[in-house]
Amino acid sequence: MNRIARSLIWTSSALAIFAGIPAHAQDAAAPADDSADIIVTGQRASLEAARNVKRNSDLVVDSIVAEDIGKLPDTSVASALQRIAGVQVQNGFNNEIQNPIIRGIGDILTTLDGREIFTGVGRGFSFQDLPAEAIGGIDVYKSNSANLIEGGVAGVIDMKLQKPFNFSKGFTVAANGRVYRGDISGETSYTGGLLVSNRWDAGDGEMGLLVDVSYGRNNFSRPISSNCDPRSSNHGPAGAANIVLPTCVGGLTDTGHNTRPQVNAAFQWQITPELQFYLDGLYTGYRSTFATNFIFSDLFAGSSITNAVAGNDCFSGLVDSGGFPTTDAENPNNRIENLCIGKSATFNGVDVLTSTQAKKQRTDQYVFGGGLKWDSDTVHLVFDGSYIQSKNANRTIIVDTAKHGASVDIIVNDGGHGTTVMQGDPLGNPDGFVFANSLFQDLSKSNSRQYAFKLDSAFDIESNFLRQFQVGLRYSDRTGTFRAVAGGPNFPGANRATLVSSVGLPSDFMVLSPDSIPYINNGAHWYTPNPDYLLSNTDDLRALYGAPAGDPAWDPTRNYEAAEKTWAAYIQGKYQIDLGGSSLIDGLVGVRLVDTKRTLDGTSRVIGAGPNNTDLFNPISRGTRDFYALPNASIRFRATPNLQFRASYAKTVARPTFGDLNPGLSLAAPGGNPNVRLAGSGGNPDLKAQMSDNFDVTAEYYFGRSSYVSVAGYYRKLKDRVAPSNSVQVINGQTYLITQPRNLGSSKLKGIEVAGQAFFDFLPEGFDGLGVMGTFTLADSEVTTPGDPLEGKELLGVSKYSYTAGALYEKYGITARVVYTWRSGYNESLFGAGTLTSPDYDSQFNKVKSNGRLDFSVGYDVTPNITVTVDGVNVNGGKYYSYFDSPAFPHDIRIDDKFYGASVRVKY
Repeated sequence: MNRIARSLIWTSSALAIFAGIPAHAQDAAAPADDSADIIVTGQRASLEAARNVKRNSDLVVDSIVAEDIGKLPDTSVASALQRIAGVQVQNGFNNEIQNPIIRGIGDILTTLDGREIFTGVGRGFSFQDLPAEAIGGIDVYKSNSANLIEGGVAGVIDMKLQKPFNFSKGFTVAANGRVYRGDISGETSYTGGLLVSNRWDAGDGEMGLLVDVSYGRNNFSRPISSNCDPRSSNHGPAGAANIVLPTCVGGLTDTGHNTRPQVNAAFQWQITPELQFYLDGLYTGYRSTFATNFIFSDLFAGSSITNAVAGNDCFSGLVDSGGFPTTDAENPNNRIENLCIGKSATFNGVDVLTSTQAKKQRTDQYVFGGGLKWDSDTVHLVFDGSYIQSKNANRTIIVDTAKHGASVDIIVNDGGHGTTVMQGDPLGNPDGFVFANSLFQDLSKSNSRQYAFKLDSAFDIESNFLRQFQVGLRYSDRTGTFRAVAGGPNFPGANRATLVSSVGLPSDFMVLSPDSIPYINNGAHWYTPNPDYLLSNTDDLRALYGAPAGDPAWDPTRNYEAAEKTWAAYIQGKYQIDLGGSSLIDGLVGVRLVDTKRTLDGTSRVIGAGPNNTDLFNPISRGTRDFYALPNASIRFRATPNLQFRASYAKTVARPTFGDLNPGLSLAAPGGNPNVRLAGSGGNPDLKAQMSDNFDVTAEYYFGRSSYVSVAGYYRKLKDRVAPSNSVQVINGQTYLITQPRNLGSSKLKGIEVAGQAFFDFLPEGFDGLGVMGTFTLADSEVTTPGDPLEGKELLGVSKYSYTAGALYEKYGITARVVYTWRSGYNESLFGAGTLTSPDYDSQFNKVKSNGRLDFSVGYDVTPNITVTVDGVNVNGGKYYSYFDSPAFPHDIRIDDKFYGASVRVKY
C-alpha cells in the first residue's frame, strides 16, 4: 500500500507538468460546495441530502443536514455529531454534550464554511460556543485530500451557515423557539432564533442578503459523588487493619447557567453567470456564571475507625509509609501488606469541609470573510480572505470552610458508587464553620487572531484519464497571547482555626447549596460560602486574608505570546476511467506542502534566586520552523449506479498547542536539602507535530430514494504524540527533574464502521412513513511506543465499541424519531504510581463503564408553515460511572440530567 501511495504521489507531480500549470497551491478547509447546501424540510429529506453528500463525495465523508431552517436534528452540534459512525462524545460539567473524537482521536481541525476556526489560544474549537440554531449542515471528513486545511490528524469537521442563495424564493422569514426543563436543575431554559433572507435582481445579475440571530440560556446542575484514592488502613486512624479504604469521600455540584448570543450575516452578488462576490460575518458569544459546590470528608485525618468490614477482593501489595502503592522495594520504609478492599466503615473525629468555587467564563468569537468565485464551463476559481478573533476569560474565586470532629459512615461500593452519611448532618447547620486553606484565585485570559487568504483553482480537462487539475495556495498569520495566575494568601493564623462568624462577614455568607447529591447525607443540602459574594466582594475577601485590593499580578511563567505564519500549497489531479455502461474508476492524487514559522516568548523563573531571596525572572524567546509534505491518493470503483467501493491513503498532521510550546520554565532555587533533586516545569518549544498515516477502505450500497448501507475499514499509524514526561537536565551546573510535554512515540488504531438507513415505502398506507437508521463502530487501538507506560494498551478515552440505533416516522404531518446512542467502557487515565486495588501497579487505569442515552422528538405540522415539537434528551437517565481499576472500588458517579422540551418553528 505504501509503494502504491508513493507511486501516486509521483504521478501527481507528473500531472502538474502534463497540465502545464505551475505547482503552487493553497490550503483550504473543505471549500464550500454549493451543491451540498441543500435546503430541505423534514427529517427524511434531510437524511436523503446527507446520504447524497456521502455518495457523491471524492472522500470518505459523513454529513448532517438541518431538517429545516435553524433546526439540526439534535439540540447541539456535538449531540448531532454523536450520531455519525466513528464519533464518540462526552457529557460536560454543564450537562451538554462536548469533546467529539473521530475514530478514537481528538486532534480535529474545525472549519466554518471552509475557514479554520478555533477557541482562545487552542487548536480546537469548543462546539458548545456556537448555537445549533445557526448551523445549516455539518460535514465530517474522515479521509483527507490536498485541498483540505492541514491540522487534523483525526479528520476535519466543517460547519456550514445558511446563505441567501440557498433559498429558491426571494423573501424568507423563519423563526424558532424552544423551552426545556431539566429534572435536576428544576429550571426552565430556552433558545430562540430568527432568520430573514431575501434575493433580488440586480442588473444582469442577482443579489442576496441574509441575517440570522439567536439567543439561548441553559440552566444546569450536575451532581457528582466520589471516593478518593484507595489507601491501606494500616497507615490511617486506628481501629481497622489490612483493609483498603478511601482516603476521603465527597462530591460536588456544578450549578449555574450559560447564555449564547449569536448573529451572522451574509451577502451574495452574482455579478455575471460566471462571477460571484460574497461577504459574510459571524459573532458568537458564550457567557457562564456558575458555582462548583464541594462537600468533603477528610477521612484519614480522623481519630479512629470503627465498624470496618472487609470484602472478598484480597491481594498482596507493596505500599509506602503513607499507605499508598509503590514499586520501590529497596526503600526500607516500604512493605508488602496482605489487603482486602473494604466494604464499609465509620471514621470518627473527621474534619468535614465545604468549598465554593465561584466561576465566571466568557468567550467572544468574531469571524469575517469575503471573496470572489469564478465558475465557467472549464475553470473554477475561489479567492477567499478571512479574519477570526477569539477572546476568552475565566475567573474563579475559591473559599474553603470546615467543621471538626464528625463521625462519617461510608459504603465503598453501593451499586457502583460510594455512599456517605455524616452522622447528625453537621454541615446542615450554618454555625461553627472555620476557614480552611487559602483564598484561591484562578484567573486567565487569552486572545488569538488569524488572517487567512486562500486561492483555490480547478481546471476541467478533456482527456481519457485526467478530468480535472486542482492547484491552490493559502497563507495564514496567527498570533496568540495568554495570561494567567493561580494561588492566593493563607488565612491569617492557624489553618482551620478561625470561626467564619467571628470576622464580620454578612449573615448570608454561608448559604445552603442550591442542589444536593443523592448519595451523600441522604440527599440533604449543605452550607457553603455564597458564590455571589465571592465574585462580587473579592477585594473584601482579600483584605480579610491580609492581601491588598485588586487581582494578583499575572504569573510570568504561565504567560506567553506566540506568532505563527504558514504557507501551504497543493497540487491535485482528479482522474476518471470509464469502464462502459455506468461503471467507472475515479479518484484523487495530490500532495500538500506546508511551511510554518513561529516565534514563542515566555519567561523562566528561578525561585528565591534574586535579591533578598526574591524570584528571578528571565525572558526567553524561541523561533521554530516546520515543513511537511502531506501526500494523498484515493480510488473509487463504481461497479453499478448503486454500488461503489473506495480506498484511500493520506498523511495528516496536528501541530502542538501554543501552551505546550511555551518556552517558559519555572525552576526551584538551588540550595536546601542536598539529598532532594531540584524540580522544574515548563513547555517545550522543540515539540514535533503529531503525524499519522491514514488508510481507509469502504463499500457503499445505495437503494431506494433515501436508503443506503456502508461498511468501512480504517487504519491509523500515529507517531510523535504529545504527552507529559519527566527528564533530568543540568542547568547552570545544577541537576533538575523537569516536567515538560514531549513527543513520546507511536500508536496504531484500526477498526470497522457500519452505517445505514432505510425507509419502508413498500409497507401499507400509514406504515410507509417508517424508517430506521443505525451505526456501529469497532475501534481497536494500541500504544506501540517501546518503554511507554501505556505500551500494548488501548488509547486513553477510546471505547472499543459504540453504536447508534434509531427509528423514524414521517407521514400525515407527523415527524417522529427515537435514537439510542451507546459506547462501551474505556480507560480514561493511567494511574502513574498505581492504585491500591490489585498488585499490578504498572497498568492500572481509571475506568469508565459503558453508558447509553435515549433521545426522542415528535413534531406535527399544524399548518404548512408552523410546526410544533416535543422532545426528550437522556430520558433513560444514563450516568457516568468510573472505578479505580477494580469495579469493587468505585471512583465517580456523575448524574447526567434528563431534559424535556417543546419548540415551535414558523417559516414564510
